Amino acid sequence: MAANHVKFLCVWLSFSISSVFTITLAQSDNYIVHMDLSAMPKAFSGQQSWYLATLSSLSTSLVAKTNATIDSSKLLYSYNHVIHGFSASLTPEELEALKKAPGYISSIRDRTIKADTTHSYKFLGLNYDSGAWPVSDFGKDVIIGVIDTGVWPESESFNDGGMTDVPSKWKGECESGTQFNSSLCNKKLIGARYFNKALIARNPNITISMNSARDTEGHGTHTSTTAAGNYVKDASYFGYAKGTARGMAPGARVAMYKALWDEGGESSDIMAAIDQAITDGCDVLSMSLGLDQVQLYEDPIAIATFAAIEKNIFVSTSAGNEGPDVETLHNGTPWVLTVAAGTMDREFGATMSFGSNSVDGMALYPGNFSSTQLPIVFMDSCNSTAELRKVVDKIVVCQDPGKEDSLNDQFNFVQVAGNVAGIFITNNSNVDVFTQAPFPAVFLEQKDGDILVKYIKSSNDPKASIEFKKTFLGTKPSPTVTSYTSRGPSYSCASVLKPDVMAPGDSVLAAWPSNLGVARVNEDLVYSNFNLLSGTSMACPHVSGIAALVKGAHPDWSPAAIRSALMTTSDVTDNTGKPIKDVGRSLRPADPLAMGAGHVNPNKALDPGLIYDASVQDYLNLLCALNFTEAQIKTITKSSSIDCSNPSLDLNYPSFIAVFRDVTAKANSTTVREFTRTVTNVVEGSFTYKATVTPIKGVKVTVEPDVLVFKGKNEKKSFKLSIEGPRQLDEAVSFGYLTWEDSGGKHVVRSPVVATSYIIE
Repeated sequence: MAANHVKFLCVWLSFSISSVFTITLAQSDNYIVHMDLSAMPKAFSGQQSWYLATLSSLSTSLVAKTNATIDSSKLLYSYNHVIHGFSASLTPEELEALKKAPGYISSIRDRTIKADTTHSYKFLGLNYDSGAWPVSDFGKDVIIGVIDTGVWPESESFNDGGMTDVPSKWKGECESGTQFNSSLCNKKLIGARYFNKALIARNPNITISMNSARDTEGHGTHTSTTAAGNYVKDASYFGYAKGTARGMAPGARVAMYKALWDEGGESSDIMAAIDQAITDGCDVLSMSLGLDQVQLYEDPIAIATFAAIEKNIFVSTSAGNEGPDVETLHNGTPWVLTVAAGTMDREFGATMSFGSNSVDGMALYPGNFSSTQLPIVFMDSCNSTAELRKVVDKIVVCQDPGKEDSLNDQFNFVQVAGNVAGIFITNNSNVDVFTQAPFPAVFLEQKDGDILVKYIKSSNDPKASIEFKKTFLGTKPSPTVTSYTSRGPSYSCASVLKPDVMAPGDSVLAAWPSNLGVARVNEDLVYSNFNLLSGTSMACPHVSGIAALVKGAHPDWSPAAIRSALMTTSDVTDNTGKPIKDVGRSLRPADPLAMGAGHVNPNKALDPGLIYDASVQDYLNLLCALNFTEAQIKTITKSSSIDCSNPSLDLNYPSFIAVFRDVTAKANSTTVREFTRTVTNVVEGSFTYKATVTPIKGVKVTVEPDVLVFKGKNEKKSFKLSIEGPRQLDEAVSFGYLTWEDSGGKHVVRSPVVATSYIIE
């Protein structure tokens, strides 16, 4: 079988109050409006009444000028945490008038958001006897808020067997709606809310098919149970991936905030969901969605999650599915964790037996198939439906000539002809999109196909049997970086290396709504309580659940400390002991722009030794150094006054990225990029750490001092890392690692170091 991954046919795209008088002057649009709270007159009892009055006076003024008619419901949301401000449906004239209102800072147009397991826990090394699960009590009482497409509460993954009462800190609720009532929540699924005011305002004639937190797409059910699903025995996808399903933090609680819909998703609704999650008391936020090519002060997700970080809430996001091209990553926000997708050491397929031989191929056919010996014939290129119909009662074997679309054509010809089964010999790198075929289909590598063809040609009566629904473990090499995962550098903040870490994203098994078809057998939809999906949407909740484990073990750690622990303990080698490879780069060694610091390792993350911490003020200093205006910074921080006395792009981050591309510099000149970092010892006792740096092609890296001595827990030490290189690198990306290792060899604290000639234009 192929050494790289098999994934589901569809790579999921890492997905995206009161009435006041208003007027109809022109086409309305939704805007997120930022206000200076210090400008609110003392006469108002609260922010919402001030916003309502502002919009009311605005409308009154315009009515006087234009004699326009009046409608209602301008105000969509009044936000309490994510910003000081509101979202409203405004005409261009109203927006211009609002800009003159007291306290107005800025506004951004609402945006459409893109929405980007039985084995992954074993692959990540989680076990019952030692490490992250028992130490964190399986994430007990940590609350994971998931912003997504909703939830299927009847799923067995939301059973609350063995769970204690809901934590007293929880302030959320289970909101009733279409086909959903509060009794559907329990001690596992402790909250469910939905948000679509902005979606409806943008599309006034829209009909919401399921106006509740119930999931009609499956994405939210899948991601939430990947993060924190409870134990479900005998789970599988039609016999593939059999086992006991469970999330990364099976003891954690789940709160669903539905803000992505069949009908679309608006950033105002996403912000309202995050705002509510903060109020409700979530500890971790998981968001498999994002916006591309957006500045931080124009990114509603970046703005809203800044407020979450201020409340000590850890935020995990997906990198996007636009790889393997560079500069395609979204959620490059410095204060959130950005997760790339990797493969597991598990593949799905079928075993063919013929003569004295047997070979394994890739397959995800969900139907039943006879395992008896059947006639088999080699049809070479399989380019004629008429010819294929002459052998409709036989298994047909097709040789892919490797031309563009040739495998697609062969696949369609066999499907139309209706042969007993189709065997496709191919080295096509995109074969995975065909594996979940509606008819019996197996995909063989060329070397295995040659064995089969030799048997057919040498036999007078060739026959073969096929056994589908096989799960193969121990695939090597693994993990690998998937081809589709989006790559850095980050558009929104290129001075911070993104993505941060990689996690399993390929063929992840998790819960699924029982009324949504997952595949076809011939023309018939088939259904399953579990589904196999692929994408960074699946990688993100893995890390959300792991972060809940770390939070459970270290409740006093900041989001930055948890992120540091996840990054510096991640793995950079695969199960063959060699550097992790990149499927999108012809299995060359993966660079940090594709996989971040490495593949997440939950057990090591609980005891990182040292952490790189960061405060809200550190993020503010970074924003100041990005040359944003005061109004743009206030948009993110909500501060009435900004202290930019210490601007710095050198955020105390567990990774390093330096750009070498200065066409104005003199020939043969060199440039030095310097970084200052502070690490904190988080372990009881005294430790001595020694620095080592792997050689990086084209540059020289030095660390000063290269020895750090800690006398006790919570002691901090600083060091300087310098990268000296030419004005222009010969290669687009060179990378290595800075490693701090204690003298006892117990703690290895690793950070990626990248030198690049990429510049975000």
